[in-house]
Amino acid sequence: TGYGLTLGVHSRIDETVGQVVKAARVGNIYVNRSMIGAVVGVQPFGGEGLSGTGPKSGGPLYLHALADSEQVAPADLGSAAADPPPALHQLAAWAAANARDALAQCCARYGELSLRGVRLDLPGPTGERNTLSFAPRGRLLCLAPDADALLEQFAAVLAVDGSAVMVDAGPACSVRAALPRELAARIEFLPEVDCQGLAGVLLARDLGAATRRSRLADAPGPLIPVFQPGARTALYPLYRMLVERLVSVNTAAAGGNAVLIALGGEDAEPAPAG
Repeated sequence: TGYGLTLGVHSRIDETVGQVVKAARVGNIYVNRSMIGAVVGVQPFGGEGLSGTGPKSGGPLYLHALADSEQVAPADLGSAAADPPPALHQLAAWAAANARDALAQCCARYGELSLRGVRLDLPGPTGERNTLSFAPRGRLLCLAPDADALLEQFAAVLAVDGSAVMVDAGPACSVRAALPRELAARIEFLPEVDCQGLAGVLLARDLGAATRRSRLADAPGPLIPVFQPGARTALYPLYRMLVERLVSVNTAAAGGNAVLIALGGEDAEPAPAG
């Protein structure tokens, strides 16, 4: 349907739960428990696709987004950074070998800043486990006036494990010609700008941002977020280029306690009146 707000899973089989959680593109997943009653700081709330673009209300990124923070590093959330994707390493090595020092430094910085692969265990009541993780958004369109700027956008997309999309004209042709075949193959080249299926747009600051934002807002389907480099860091906000997924598990039902899992079963306690 294109919506992805909440999902409830009831199962006594951990492997089944894991399979569903891994495949679901949903903001909040509740396992063997009620799907309502999200608590600030415990079950940050927000969806994907037609259900929202983020950040999650009551989550660790909410205040950063409201304050328009340029970057949020894993250390800011009390976590260590995950290993950068191999493709980002490959782009950094190619940049260093071809005297593109600015691009190589950009790759290194993005590798340190990305929340990709970070998992946070959030506080909660006894008998409940709440885990927040960060996943790729999907196809991200890169729009920049020259090849160097497009390559920096490409580095940002690789850092969050996204799928880079470029318009096959001008600067993008130079990028495709310069990159090694393996890296160029990670870019989807379109004949023209097509908003269908996009999860976001990386937009250089000197490309008429207001006009392009208006066109993106008018496009059918889910809202398409726009990401621009920060005025101070000149880096794209990686924390906004990922989606947050919260899994809340009733651990008291682990091991297959059918009484706890059953909804309105004979052995379940009746709900209090009123």
